[in-house]
Amino acid sequence: MSDPRLILLGALGIVGALFLAMWARGLAAGRASGNGPGVPTPLQAGIGFITNFFDTLGIGSYAPTTAMWRFWKLVPDERIPGTLTMGHALPAIIQAFIFTAIVQVEFTTLVLLIAASIIGAWLGAGVVAGWPKRNVQIGMGFALCAAAALFIMTNLGIGAAPGEAFELRGAKLVVGLVGNFLLGALMTIGIGLYGPCLIMISLLGMEPRAAFPIMMGSCAFLMPVAGMRFLKAQAYSAKPAIGLVLGGIPAVLIAALIVKSLPLTTVRWLVVVVVLYTAFGLLRSAFGREAVAR
Repeated sequence: MSDPRLILLGALGIVGALFLAMWARGLAAGRASGNGPGVPTPLQAGIGFITNFFDTLGIGSYAPTTAMWRFWKLVPDERIPGTLTMGHALPAIIQAFIFTAIVQVEFTTLVLLIAASIIGAWLGAGVVAGWPKRNVQIGMGFALCAAAALFIMTNLGIGAAPGEAFELRGAKLVVGLVGNFLLGALMTIGIGLYGPCLIMISLLGMEPRAAFPIMMGSCAFLMPVAGMRFLKAQAYSAKPAIGLVLGGIPAVLIAALIVKSLPLTTVRWLVVVVVLYTAFGLLRSAFGREAVAR
């Protein structure tokens, strides 16, 4: 019997191709009407390279990308969730191909957890795409605070000791499905799935390496699905999203195939500082006098 992972990889290829075709059609329509996105700047592509490089190492890309975009004022706050999802989808697909082939998680566990995240993202994107700016600021502000807390927990070694399992059964599988459903929904307000998924997998007694195909496979499927809803609503900025793709794909290949080790704990502490700064800025904008007055 052939490796069942080939079925998953084939489905992933189909989803990626459909997403790329729909996005290309939307961009072509924009150019025909004179509203095309244009060529991404070196800064936009550079952000894609840096964030996807560390994303492939398990750091996560959503929080650092949000921080950089807000620092340079590249994307309006209300368009950040959709732009993150659109731009990071294709690099996530490359990650999923690589790590699904490398780490052999039990197939049923892998497929069910991925499916749960897709459903969560589909339902979540339908709500977030139509949110007003202040709602997005509040949601992302608190989401980034949660991400910072998870980074701190990881660095301090807080939580359950890593397990050895590569599958989930019974009640643990149910908990994992509910958890990944919620993480898929939270992806649509800008909180990355990687950090929370790593912690959830450890709490459920699985080997930490098992988180890589689970979290990368989840994002690789849910981001194109959610991205199609953001695309339909035009709730994203095209140039920064394309910059993430152009810089992100080579970064994924370099990080996955060449880099063997990095001081990830130091990088996470730096990310915590940047993420908290960004979260404070979002919440200050949302709860400031002008926002409250409106």
